[in-house]
Amino acid sequence: MTQLLRINSSSRLEGSHSAAVADACEAEFRQKHPGCRVITRNVADGSIPLIAQKTIEGFYAPQDALTDDLKAATVLSDELIAEIQGSDMLLLAVPIYNFPIPAALKAWIDQISRIGHTFSMDETGFKGLVKARRAVIVCAYGAEGYLQEEPFAAANFLEPYLKFLFGFLGIEKIEFVHVQGTATAAPQAFTGKLEEARSEARRVA
Repeated sequence: MTQLLRINSSSRLEGSHSAAVADACEAEFRQKHPGCRVITRNVADGSIPLIAQKTIEGFYAPQDALTDDLKAATVLSDELIAEIQGSDMLLLAVPIYNFPIPAALKAWIDQISRIGHTFSMDETGFKGLVKARRAVIVCAYGAEGYLQEEPFAAANFLEPYLKFLFGFLGIEKIEFVHVQGTATAAPQAFTGKLEEARSEARRVA
């Protein structure tokens, strides 16, 4: 069964512009893959804590040294990684918060970026182990000018980070859909921008 893993990271659990564009992508994906399975994680709801010392200890402990405490500390990571490894495509809805990604999304990333599970390392270097072949990332920007060769592009730490991260983890095709001016554009102008982003999201789905 085809599986889509969707990650919503906006603190706006209602009225999120990144989620609205991701909705269009998900709807198109469902239409193209009847009967597919969709897993949705709203990471800003507090369900994913910041990574703790016990979790890190569990990540690096040999299998024969995993105590019950260490197993408990890594059970969420195991669950999140299983969701990724069982998915054909990832769909992320990501607003820019003070230039990089939201802290809630970083908490999820810290749980799923795990040696021996989503990447490996040996004398030849690093290798990504994530089985999903595609990631579609919807990015929402409160102001204009964040995209490549635009005036504020140097302040966009969201897209370069996510492109590197998912490539590092082994995802071969990473596509971005953008909507800018969510906080600054005039209402009528923003309506047009939002619809353009939705159309692009449907196209890449």
